[in-house]
Amino acid sequence: MALFLLFRIGPDHYALDTAEVAEVLPLTTLKQIPGAPAWVAGLMVRHGQPVPVIDIPALATGTPAVARRSTRTVLVHYRRTTHDQPARLLGLRLEYATETLRADPAAFVDGGIDPAPVRYLGPVLHDARGLVQWVRVGALLPDAVHDLLFPDPAPA
Repeated sequence: MALFLLFRIGPDHYALDTAEVAEVLPLTTLKQIPGAPAWVAGLMVRHGQPVPVIDIPALATGTPAVARRSTRTVLVHYRRTTHDQPARLLGLRLEYATETLRADPAAFVDGGIDPAPVRYLGPVLHDARGLVQWVRVGALLPDAVHDLLFPDPAPA
């Protein structure tokens, strides 16, 4: 069994594996990142380190997260699934991120759709809420956005 953090985008339920979650914070104030896509909400500082924050509803639907009591900034351990690099902190702005789900990861099944356009969408689980879709943290950022937010260090 694994523990998942649940959140919603509109009426639909999604889940993050809590093994990838570093910290759940209240909604935070951010500095904008000029030139970044609209769904890059901005930059925050946590423990002295800059952390980029992605607005997940804006990424998925084009509509930014609504500031409500259940909207959270969730810090995750982000590592591109296609590269062997150390994990970096990435913030996710999520709505209704106040519940958890304990489920067997094997109970999530292929949703039967081509995930290529939204490669971060993983398998689905049917429960009392309806379908809950697993979001793959390592596949959230297209390569160009990854390179903007996490540039390779300049050689010394």
